[in-house]
Amino acid sequence: MSTKRIYLYPKWLRLWHIINALLCLTLIFTGLSMQFSSKETILLNFFTSVRIHDITGISLAVNYLLFFIGNLATANKRHYRIPAKGFTGNIIKQLKYYLSGMFKGKKAPFPTTEEQKFNPVQQITYKTVMYFMVPVMVITGGLMFFHSVIPYRIYNINGPLFVDVVHLCGAFIITLFLLIHLYFATIGHTPTAHFKSIINGYHELDEEEK
Repeated sequence: MSTKRIYLYPKWLRLWHIINALLCLTLIFTGLSMQFSSKETILLNFFTSVRIHDITGISLAVNYLLFFIGNLATANKRHYRIPAKGFTGNIIKQLKYYLSGMFKGKKAPFPTTEEQKFNPVQQITYKTVMYFMVPVMVITGGLMFFHSVIPYRIYNINGPLFVDVVHLCGAFIITLFLLIHLYFATIGHTPTAHFKSIINGYHELDEEEK
């Protein structure tokens, strides 16, 4: 029996996604190294970590700008539009499926389609990460790169410390998001189905989606 597929991931989006993943992993690794290493560390010392982190951060900012432009210029932006009607109910319905329904073999309440590849929880999560968290990381990272522009006091708190804490909190949230994202990527009709989609651009429909 042939597998039914729908084309959801254009080449530019797949290339961006792969580059973004590599850059994020590099930033996480070098960021952790900066926090816990010293100049005597053999594997990756502090100053090397800082240099790689800075270059990768600039690359991520450029890559994000390309995503933003690509999303505005193509039909991909429709997947990030969150309908106001039934928003809360849809979120609750999808959360119930994630927390219980999928473990009992129930059908997904919002199957993937050509018009809507994200379910309500994915929509709000991806939109928050891509349109809020990533800009926060780019801005705070840029401020620390050009640290002389940071105000001495922000809300009666040491300015550089405030920016650093915001950047670290954002890094923790994005790292957590990536871990959850990787886990949910394995939840398809096969554990590798979603990973294949990023390679060939096609989403393979399972029986309930067909």
